[in-house]
Amino acid sequence: MKYNVLNYLIKEGFISVFKNKKATLASLGTMCATMFIFGIFFALGENINFFVKGIQEDQAIRVNIEKTATDEEIETLREEIQKIPGVNAENIELQTEEEGMDSLKEQWGDNAYVLDAFDAQILPKAFIVRLTDLELNLQVQDEIRKLDNVKNITNANQTVSALTSVAKGVRIVTIVLLILLIIISIFIISNTIKLTVHARRKEISIMKYVGATNSFIRFPFIVEGIIIGLIAGAITILLIGVAYNGLMPIFANNETSIKLGINIVSFSDMFASIVIVYMILGIGIGVIGSSISMKKYLEV
Repeated sequence: MKYNVLNYLIKEGFISVFKNKKATLASLGTMCATMFIFGIFFALGENINFFVKGIQEDQAIRVNIEKTATDEEIETLREEIQKIPGVNAENIELQTEEEGMDSLKEQWGDNAYVLDAFDAQILPKAFIVRLTDLELNLQVQDEIRKLDNVKNITNANQTVSALTSVAKGVRIVTIVLLILLIIISIFIISNTIKLTVHARRKEISIMKYVGATNSFIRFPFIVEGIIIGLIAGAITILLIGVAYNGLMPIFANNETSIKLGINIVSFSDMFASIVIVYMILGIGIGVIGSSISMKKYLEV
């Protein structure tokens, strides 16, 4: 396709967007609303994934070692644990009896003085094992229990299970909303462009009569759909950014968030992902919606 022809078709697409102002504004309003709802769940999903990732990095399995194990056997146990899929092999820490007592006292807080009567040697040495994926938590524990010189394992299984369940739930909801958004947006775009196509049906018939190809006729309408989709995406990103930056300090400084150590992802950290997602949505929905609306008018 020659440059001047391509330039003409793109220009026609832009003209069509601004010529049908009412239909365009109606589409933009509805698409912004649906995209905004998706954006809320997208931001929520990003924060939950960030939180789970942080917990995943901090969450550890405590592998208590048999008192009778020699230094050589302990090192062999470390090497065997490192080979287990799901284990962060570079981040296995050997905790001595004294370090274990210090950790226990820290957990007991104000009541730590009770432990002063006990010798640290009553505690076993232990490996603090971190995972690459929380969902492999139980499988990793099962594999570790099969190894020699493992006395027992302590881990917050219920907490880990709850976190992974919440993360899965948010991902599923986000995907479902994305699918609904795409369906609704395609319907909106296609119906908006149908109005334009219907108003220009005679012109399209003449163009076909004089030999214009379907691609030549369809292209301006596809450009129109893409423009509407991208404008809706840009407006929605702006709205989400303003709302998110306004609400983020409230959640970040909330007493509960501080106690739980919950960190909020900044909008700038999500910006690139949101832009990519919304560009793909805007272009994809515009192309599909326009193609659907043009189908019956291009049938020979």
